[in-house]
Amino acid sequence: MTGALSGIRVLDVAMLFAGPLAATTLADYGAEVIKIEHPNGDPVRNHGAQRDGVGLWWKLLGRNKKAVTLYLGSPEGQAIFREMVADADVVIENFRPGTLERWGLGYDELRAINPGIVLTRVTGFGQIGPYAKRPGFGTLAEAMSGFAAITGEPDGPPMLPPFGLADGIAALATAFAVTTALRARDHTGQGQVVDMAIIEPILTLLGPQIIAYDQLGVLQERTGNRSSNNAPRNTYRTKDGSWVAISTSAQSIAERVMRLVGRPEFIDEPWFASGAERAKHADELDEAVGSWIAARERDEVIAEFEKAEAAIAPIYTAADIVEDPQFQALGTIATLPDDELGPVRMQNVLFRMSDTPGSIEWTGAPVGAHNDEVLGRYGVTAERMEQLREKGVVR
Repeated sequence: MTGALSGIRVLDVAMLFAGPLAATTLADYGAEVIKIEHPNGDPVRNHGAQRDGVGLWWKLLGRNKKAVTLYLGSPEGQAIFREMVADADVVIENFRPGTLERWGLGYDELRAINPGIVLTRVTGFGQIGPYAKRPGFGTLAEAMSGFAAITGEPDGPPMLPPFGLADGIAALATAFAVTTALRARDHTGQGQVVDMAIIEPILTLLGPQIIAYDQLGVLQERTGNRSSNNAPRNTYRTKDGSWVAISTSAQSIAERVMRLVGRPEFIDEPWFASGAERAKHADELDEAVGSWIAARERDEVIAEFEKAEAAIAPIYTAADIVEDPQFQALGTIATLPDDELGPVRMQNVLFRMSDTPGSIEWTGAPVGAHNDEVLGRYGVTAERMEQLREKGVVR
């Protein structure tokens, strides 16, 4: 592959979501990512939906990665890993703090082998502090960051997302952290440790809740689909049973919506000039907008909103996404050949670049598919491979 990160070699020894997704993002833009799994395979291979025993999540997370098995808890696996570190640029790991050190693979040991190595450590709570050695997952970050506390209906319980939100946010932050560390290395010639705690990036994305509490003593409350900053903002059901979402973050959009639904008198109300004040009148505004939408089918609603230059979007499922002309124009969904599944569709690379675009060269490979190619670079002959296989060091 060629790409913006061509020439960068990443050893991905992380499992499940945040660390591996960060490595996938780097691979999409040209980095050579060697996925080093326990001989039993990354648990994500068996996580979630499967077809004919083939994990579908792995096909996404494992794309563009060379699949290698190596048991790092064994002296033989550790010796090979040290050889691999010698000509790598990045290691991404998410073991509990102290695990690499117990194996003799801590940063001091890796830096002695390769002073330019960037050791990227992705854990629930970071490398220091009273919670550092607790097991940590994205769900805990969604709870501790304040996300769950502000999500859900006012009279309902806190809500967790039905997908790995905190892990995904941490993955993107980790990919940025890695490229930042590599840029610093361009100046200093030295690698460093990146300490990514999954509880932190989602906290940043939640906005000004900390400063609002600090300065005003205000705690954000659950408001369902409504916003405390503007109204109308909600999901609305159309005559044909579909759903749409609208937003009026801009004052001009709010005014256009009220004119469209035949309630221009709201615009002249003193409270209408402020998004926060409009939010206090959400019941009235939702009734006006919701009744207008409920009397019309989805296509008519969207067409009228577009004609009025007001912001609206249909509520999509995956079935709608793959057919949508905007996603098709952007190339958001890629169709790829897969040796186990045949043609598969999945999300494309994150963004488009005019000169060094990212690409998907292959989907997630079977366990150990690249053992011979990759480990052969480090003197692992066919005979030695068989010996390692018998010992359970590789698969």
